[in-house]
Amino acid sequence: METLLMKTIKYVVYKEGKHYVSQCLNVDVSSFGSSAQEAIDNLTEALELYFEDGDTLKSYQPIKETLLGESHIRV
Repeated sequence: METLLMKTIKYVVYKEGKHYVSQCLNVDVSSFGSSAQEAIDNLTEALELYFEDGDTLKSYQPIKETLLGESHIRV
C-alpha cells in the first residue's frame, strides 16, 4: 500500500501580460492560467506530477514564514 505524504507548499501569484503566473517557493515549479485561481489549480497539478518521482522530494525546501515585499533599486 502506497503512503501519501502531505507537504505545505508556499507560492506566489502575479500577473504577467494577460496571464497569471503561479510560482512555487519550495521547489522550482511554476504554471500559469487566465485567472489567478486557474494558475493556482494548474500549479497544484504540476506539483503533483513533479512529486510523482520520489527523488524530487529531496529538492523540497520547507518554508516556515513568508513575507512579500517590494523595493525600488537603481539599475
